[in-house]
Parts: sequence; structure tokens; C-alpha cells
Amino acid sequence: MSVVTVQLGQCGNQIGHEVFNAICSDVHGTHGLCSKKENESYHDACKERFFSEEKAGVPVARAVLVDMEPKVISQTLSIAARSGYWKYDDRSHFCQKQGSGNNWANGICHVLLPSLLFNSYSVHGPKHKDVIMNLVQKEAEKCDRLSGFFTIMSMAGGTGSGLGAFVTQCLRDAFPASFILNHVIWPYGTGEVIVQNYNSVLTLSHLYQSSDALLVHENDVIHKICAQLMNIKQISFRDVNQVIAHQLGSVFQPIYTAEGALHYSRSPLGDLMETLVPHPEFKMLGLRNIPQMPENSLAYSTFSWPGLIKHLRQMLIANATMEEGIDWQVRPPRPGSSVLSKHSTSKLLHFNASIANLVILRGKDMHSADLGSFRDPALYTSWLTPQDAFNLWKTPRAFNKYEKSASLVSNSQFLLKPLDNLVGKAWNMFASKAYIHQYTKFGIEEEDFLDSFTALEQVISSYTIL
Repeated sequence: MSVVTVQLGQCGNQIGHEVFNAICSDVHGTHGLCSKKENESYHDACKERFFSEEKAGVPVARAVLVDMEPKVISQTLSIAARSGYWKYDDRSHFCQKQGSGNNWANGICHVLLPSLLFNSYSVHGPKHKDVIMNLVQKEAEKCDRLSGFFTIMSMAGGTGSGLGAFVTQCLRDAFPASFILNHVIWPYGTGEVIVQNYNSVLTLSHLYQSSDALLVHENDVIHKICAQLMNIKQISFRDVNQVIAHQLGSVFQPIYTAEGALHYSRSPLGDLMETLVPHPEFKMLGLRNIPQMPENSLAYSTFSWPGLIKHLRQMLIANATMEEGIDWQVRPPRPGSSVLSKHSTSKLLHFNASIANLVILRGKDMHSADLGSFRDPALYTSWLTPQDAFNLWKTPRAFNKYEKSASLVSNSQFLLKPLDNLVGKAWNMFASKAYIHQYTKFGIEEEDFLDSFTALEQVISSYTIL
């Protein structure tokens, strides 16, 4: 089954481009370190999932590009076409010249951003709804079997958050039986936009109503990976986006979802939702991938499945963002003991409790890997058994030049602290009425803010009591 990617705003379009690049690099660049038959099956499944008909021998991405500025979309279309491996459909994009999308990245005055956001949600969204949804409809009709929609967006600025939330609701209304997974970029904690916490709270609360799940990447985390694991000295947005794309590819490339399966998964989004979202109140997904290192270091590195699995499990337990600097002292609580760590200095749990976890293994001898440690009942909420809460997907086909690699997609408390901080900062600004007038003049009332705060405080409460 096929996935239609909807790239929203500057951030969404740049990340989307890198995702398709990573997919094509994986398919064409390594031969997977597996049998020819296995590699061909993998290639065919990837093509069905992400690409439609070929034009002049070049696969065309199943994607719709949306921005309120033409510059990024024009660059994205051109760079993809020049690659020679894949391209976008020249007719599957929409842009305007108002400049309402993610203008914080282009030096626009921060104080203008609230109006730009809701110019996107309350003005640009309804105004351009028919054109955008017609593009989506045409892309969906190219699919013999549609699994659903994968939207990529930032939540700090304009088009990605404002128009992104609006488009997600339109997708839910137009395709009620299809899955929607929103990939959301969490802003830097130090601040990209003066009102980013407002924008984020309003966006998350809207998405939580219309999306099946939110897969979150934090900019601070990816920046840290670039600096400490990839050894990049001058980190650019492209460096950050390439790390994100690699992690996404490690999950969404073809995989066997059952032991002894003869065919790669047919419904990538459906399988992901069934595995990780057992209750509509819990939709926040985090992603970890190991190893990650500069390509020139791969030839000097060796990895074993026991080592990778041990590190991945402790990353989950301690809520570590990468395999270096893990706190190995954090342990799951024993039956009857307190789950609060003696080192904890806040009301939030030090131990990262889970609702559901999915481990994805790719590469040589993956059948020898022992995942018994992930089936420990202490890792999970009491209302799901480990048999239901944990799943393992795997393939002997290696990913992007890594002989062995492991990914963890987790529905857990990983985002509790960032979400609690974000809501707290937004509430403090709201209590002093800072910048509220910029929203109300576009029809957003104070009650809309209060509804968003209430919705996210309920999410925080639900995850806290796991």
C-alpha cells in the first residue's frame, strides 16, 4: 500500500526532500548486503510505497508540496529533478507570494508571526482549501491501495503549524478511513520565535483531535546528535534535516512485521498505528535510531546485536536521546516500589514508562538478536501485557550502509517534560496577555487558547499517571 506525503511550509518541504533522498540512497546505493532476490523485493515494496509512475525512467514521489512562498518549493523541485534518481510531479505543489509560512527562518520580525500563523489557519487555509485538497485527491487517486497520509511540518512558525493544522483537519474530513500520521518538528528550547509556545500549543491541540498519531522530533536533540555523534562543526539546517530523514527512513522503509512473513508489510501506517496507538488519548510517538555516525567512520566500526539492543533498551528506560551519555543507573521500578527516582528533582517521572514500543532491526544475522529484555512488564503500563505492548519488526536487508542498525519507536513519557515546559511558558505569556491582540484580530479568541491549554494539560495528566 502507498503513502502520500504532504510537505507543509519551509521546514516540511526541506525535510520531505531529504526523506525521499534518504530512501533513494538506501535503495540504489548499497544493495543491502543481502541476496539479490531479497534486494529486489525490498526495492519493489519501496517503490510501491513512496513513488508513482516513472517519467523518462525516473520515479515520481507520491507527495504534495504546500507553502505560502514559492522560493523553497522551487528549489526543492529543481534539486530533486537534478538528482536523476527521483523527482516530484511538477503539478503537485501549491504556493503563493504572501510569505506567511515559516517566515521566522527568513528574518521576518518575530512580532508579526502570530498574525502570520492565523493568517495561515483562519485565512489562507479556507481560502485555498479547494486547490490544496484537489492536489491531495489527485495524488491519492494514483494509488492502487492507499495506506494514508504522512504530513511533515514544524509547529513554531506559520505555514507548517497554522496551515498544517488546517490541512490535517481537511484530510480527516475528506479521508475518514485513511490513517494520518503527523511528523512534527519541536522548536529549539532557546527560542526560534518569540511566540513559538503559543503557536505550538495551538497546533498540538488541533492535531491531537484530527491526527491518528504525532511522531515528534526535537530540534535540540537532533542538533546534539549532529554535534556529538556526526562530528559536524558548523551545523546547518540541512545537517539536521538529513539526520531526521535517516531516522524516518529507518522506520518507513519496507520491513517484515511478523515472524516468518513472506512479504513486506503492505500497510505501513496501519501497522504502525495498530502496534503503537492502542488508545486515542495517547498519540505521542518518539524515535531513536542507533548507530549514527559519519560515513567515513563506518569502515572502522563493528556492532553486535546484544550491544545495540542493550543500549537501545537503556535509552528507552532513561529517556536518553542518543547512545552516548546514557544514565545507566536508571532502572524500571520493582513491583511495589516507587517509580520516582531519588535523583528526580521535579514532579515528572525519572523512569520513562511506556504504553507500547516497537523495535525495528535491519541487517546481518538479525534473527539471532534476543529482544527478551524489551518484554519486561516493568517497562509498561499495567493495562497492557508485554505481548500486546511490544512488537518486533525486522529484515536481513541492511539500511543505508549500516551492516546492523536498530530503531525504537516508542509511545511513552518521553515528551512529558518538554510538553509540560512548553505549556507552562505559553500559560505564563497568556496570563500577562502578551501578544494576544495579534491573534484576536484574526478571529482567535481567548477561549480558543483556554481550550488548547485544557486539551494539552489532559494529555500531560494522562501520560503522567502511566
